[in-house]
Amino acid sequence: MEANCQPTCTPTKNLTGLSGPPNEHEDPYPSLSDYHDYEPNLEFDDTELQNATGEAALEDKTEVLSGGFDYLESPVSDGTIEENFEEELVDAPFGSDSLTYPFLEDEETEEDFRDVSRHGIVEVVGDDTAGRRIIVVSACRLPSNKELDHKRLLRYLMFTLDKFVEQDYTLVYFHYGLTSKNKPAFSWLWQAYKAFDRKYKKNLKALYLVHPTNFIRVVWQIFRAAISAKFGRKVMYINYLHELRQHLNLDQMSIPSPVLEHDERIMSKVSSKTAAAAAAVAGAASGEHSGSGGGQEVPPPPTQQFGVSLQFIKENNGGQVIPPIVQQCVQFLSTPDALETEGLFRRSANVTVVKEFKNRINQGLPVDFAEDVHIAAVLLKTFLRELEEPLLTFELYDEITQFQSIAKDERPRQVKILILEKLPEDNYQVLKYIVLFLSKVMDRCDLNKMTSSNLAVVFGPNLVWSPNRRQINLSSFGPINMFTDFVLMHHDQIFII
Repeated sequence: MEANCQPTCTPTKNLTGLSGPPNEHEDPYPSLSDYHDYEPNLEFDDTELQNATGEAALEDKTEVLSGGFDYLESPVSDGTIEENFEEELVDAPFGSDSLTYPFLEDEETEEDFRDVSRHGIVEVVGDDTAGRRIIVVSACRLPSNKELDHKRLLRYLMFTLDKFVEQDYTLVYFHYGLTSKNKPAFSWLWQAYKAFDRKYKKNLKALYLVHPTNFIRVVWQIFRAAISAKFGRKVMYINYLHELRQHLNLDQMSIPSPVLEHDERIMSKVSSKTAAAAAAVAGAASGEHSGSGGGQEVPPPPTQQFGVSLQFIKENNGGQVIPPIVQQCVQFLSTPDALETEGLFRRSANVTVVKEFKNRINQGLPVDFAEDVHIAAVLLKTFLRELEEPLLTFELYDEITQFQSIAKDERPRQVKILILEKLPEDNYQVLKYIVLFLSKVMDRCDLNKMTSSNLAVVFGPNLVWSPNRRQINLSSFGPINMFTDFVLMHHDQIFII
């Protein structure tokens, strides 16, 4: 799976490791661009870091901290170190227990993180080309260290990731804007790394580090003794925003203005052709790109099923309520071998293959899943996610996101009213068809590991979302997933069979 995360545009570069010693001459950091000989302006003054004394100090301390471990080869290492990190290393809690997020059993007493979330440091911005959730962390939005409790920030990060770690996800880190005033202590960075244990790392399929500087190299150099080669292959260094566009749809990402401005400044120092590409990216990311209201849109072909409405599909398939692709996926996945596949709906599939299947389906051409369970599972999720309006409709979004506030003894009645009375008939029939299939998946949870709560995490955000998908409210995921879990657990009482 990690193969999807490997950079392909510059085959001659070594992005997975260096065989030479830390002080050997090399590029400042791996680049996905042909213009890799330009290093962006650093937020830190590191001119004093280029002397041999700094390199020797780093080698001495990392050797002590490693406890005798053999270093894994690092994709970035030049022996430089910034500011007073040498001093911080002495007190860094390498041997201490990691901080873990206090999971609360009572769903009504979830920790209130509004004081942290208001800064917009962490955002969920949609899905990548493989249908994986994209989580963005922006350093420029970190307030002064005097304003932010970094322990609460760590708990908030874990609280956010806990909603997605049971399925594949992508992480984007915009590094520009990290300064000496808002930079966390090194001891906090190590504590954070230890806190994010295997459950957070195993389903992380790509980590994009955008606009890296020597600070990134320092952190990697110090942590490399503890970082596995497998995890290292998930890390991709993005020097310019137009490189990120090769992997993600920037139109759905709300890139911070300081990051856009920084990218424009560094792009002005390279060729005009590349600068033009960056300007196009910046325009698209800020919502100023052309084509959003300019000429008349070409109507979709009658055979199209992805990205249209249920009504459109029904009208072009002889009044059939259940979309053909939904039927085909459900029938294929209902076979015993498919139902018993471990991690069903939690694994991603080859992006290129998924695109080919979507194109063939939209053209009305036959498709054969060729015994690939995950292709069918991804296509079913993708169909729901790309509907013009969510299956549970925009109208019901507010009621669903208030699910937690409903008294427990009132929930069965309220859910029945919502689904049986307020949901349009066609939507009801499609939802019923999918939920009854998912009940079969739950019946095999001892083999496929997909309980009702795991399925809720996967399907909840694909069944209902806000009318403004670019501004996802993290606090809505909890009630949406809880509502979906309730429907799955009580499907036999809700749906008329």
